[in-house]
Parts: sequence; C-alpha cells; structure tokens
Amino acid sequence: MTKPCRRTGWPHVVAFASLLAALAAPSGAPLGAQAAFATLKGVVTDAATQQPVSGVRVVIAATGRYATTDSIGVFELREIPSGVIRFFFTAPGYPRTSVVLALAKGETMVQRFELEAASAEVAAGDSTAKVQRLPAAEVTAEPSRGVRYEDFERRLKTGRGQYVTREVIEERAYNSLVDAVRGLRGVAIECGGSRGCLVRMARALPGCYPQYIVDGRPDNFFGPNVAVRDIEGIEVYAGASDVPGEFAGTDAGCGVVVIWTRNGPPPPRKP
Repeated sequence: MTKPCRRTGWPHVVAFASLLAALAAPSGAPLGAQAAFATLKGVVTDAATQQPVSGVRVVIAATGRYATTDSIGVFELREIPSGVIRFFFTAPGYPRTSVVLALAKGETMVQRFELEAASAEVAAGDSTAKVQRLPAAEVTAEPSRGVRYEDFERRLKTGRGQYVTREVIEERAYNSLVDAVRGLRGVAIECGGSRGCLVRMARALPGCYPQYIVDGRPDNFFGPNVAVRDIEGIEVYAGASDVPGEFAGTDAGCGVVVIWTRNGPPPPRKP
C-alpha cells in the first residue's frame, strides 16, 4: 500500500517531500512519553488520483483508538505501544484497509499511505448512464492459504519484493532457509565459522544483517533458524527502498526477510 513519494497536483501545490519533512518534526510530547511509546504520522492519498483523502479514520486495531485525516490528508497518532501493530484505514467510498507496522520505543514513523477507491456504481435513475452486459467468463484463481496469510498473499500479488512459496520449496526440495533464498536478486550468502551460513543483502554493509519478521513479529533469534519444513512462505526485501511501510522499522536498512510458518507463532510460555 505504501509507495514512494511523487509530486502531486494538489490545488495548493504542496510537495509530498516537504509535507513529510514537516511531519517528521518533533511533536512536542513530553520526553518520558516519547521514550515509552511510538508516534505515527502520515499522509493518506487516493491511489488513482494522488489527491489527499480527508476524513479517513486511522484506527489502532488492538485498542480502537483512532485519528482522522484533515483537509490535506494528514493525521498523527501518539502514544502507540511499541512492537508490531495493526492499523485499519476506513473512509466513505473506500474498502477497509489494514496495515501492519513495526514500531520501536520512542520512534516517530512518518509514512505515506494510499487507498484504492471501491468500484463506482451506476446511480439509480441516471438516464445518461449506459449499462453494457458482458458475456460470461470463467475466472480462475489460486486457492487462499487462509486468513492468517492474507497480508502475504496481498503483497505477493503486487510483485513488490521477492517471494518463495511452499509450492516452490517442495518442488525444488530446498533443505534450509538459506537454500530457499540463495540465488534471489540482491541476496548474498556468507558461510564460515561456527555460525554456518548467514543471509545478507548484497547492498548492505559488512556485518549488517536483515531484520527477520516471523508471523508478523520481529524475531532475529528464531528467524534465521526456522526449519524449512515449517515455512509456508518467504518474502525478501533487499534494501530500504524495497521494504513495504508495514515493515519499515529501524532495522530495515539492511533488508527484511519475512517468514510465514505453517503453524503460526508458538504459544507464550507459562510462568
């Protein structure tokens, strides 16, 4: 959903770069609050027209707390708990859209979001509207992997990033996560020492390793060691410019590897 900023044709000729830079300025919240929570600032535009969308409700899914975009599509949400947080975007004329972002303590994340309008309907009683009946057509689609993988499947359709599905893993008989991503564009494999082979992005500096997201949660300990038999899908983003907004946290500069397991995250340990 998040795309690189482009200059738009707003009536007041406001450049996105300048607007986002202004949003990134300190909000004036107490230092203690800044350290304990995160802040999300953003601009919401229409994906087709690139015009700002006012009146969009940006909701924190876990708490229901929300902010509403102003006349130029700008909003700000403060005191957000750190971690991987899901947000809902709702507005008249647009289907509800969800975004998952990884927020660090004290972080102020500035993003641009785009909404795709719902299909226009012909108004009843419009004498100028012409309706053309189309011939029946057979539509085929890949079966869904389930609700838990809806974000993975949505990004898979966009073509942004690189993907390895369970079908490819089984077809090519990969033995490890390293085997599954070896050969992808922009991926380098480092082998040697007691750590074995590690995934690193070719554009990253030496010693700069990717952020791992496992089933929607940052996990740099378990991520590199997920058994390939447990993997349903892999997303690989080789650089910060490739990373979707929902994963654009503080560690995205070294690339991001998103892993979706077949069984979901393990249950929390009981004390």
